[in-house]
Amino acid sequence: MKTFSGFPSGQVRIVGLPEAVFTELVPLINDLAELKLTLHVLWRLGRQTGKVRYLRHADLLQDQVLLSGLPAPSAATLEQALARAIERGTLLAVERPTGALADALYFANTPKGRAAVEAIARGEWPDELESAGRPNIFTLYEQNIGLLTPLIADELRQAEQDYPAHWITEAFQEAVSQNIRKWSYVRAILERWRTEGKGKDIPRRSDDADRRRYIEGEYGEYIEH
Repeated sequence: MKTFSGFPSGQVRIVGLPEAVFTELVPLINDLAELKLTLHVLWRLGRQTGKVRYLRHADLLQDQVLLSGLPAPSAATLEQALARAIERGTLLAVERPTGALADALYFANTPKGRAAVEAIARGEWPDELESAGRPNIFTLYEQNIGLLTPLIADELRQAEQDYPAHWITEAFQEAVSQNIRKWSYVRAILERWRTEGKGKDIPRRSDDADRRRYIEGEYGEYIEH
């Protein structure tokens, strides 16, 4: 049996979920894969920012933390768990206009999730979807490197201010492709791109964008602003 070494000392990031997850939803779930998928997806959605939050089918297929925790770590097990979560009503699924499975989007069954799915069903494409769904820097770190420490968390927050979001994602992808899963390596890539240039530069976040991160942040999916 693999054992848990305990929570680290010092400050740790807190995960916020609606009380109904534990009082109403979890008691209904009798399948381990569905339970793990449900908690993992809600956690990932909670880490996003923005008014509309979703995950792509491809995001889940590439999520090694999720897949490794399933009873049978395979795409087939993931598909079965997704089907159960959708049938239960925990998740809402909608396909992009291409109709390809890899382009399916998954929303939590919240008022905002339902509104987004209804808009797509009417043939509309909410502007917010273009910027939603991207894992933030904390999620990228935990999925590809390991547990956060307070010191690293401070560095990651600063990096989010200093670099465009897609640079950060691509830098993590580059580090993983080189099998060098260290923040120092990711940071070096970003610093090199800033010094030497990387395509079309995108300005640093504006003050307005910073303020939106607070009101559309970790708990924004479950509260009205």
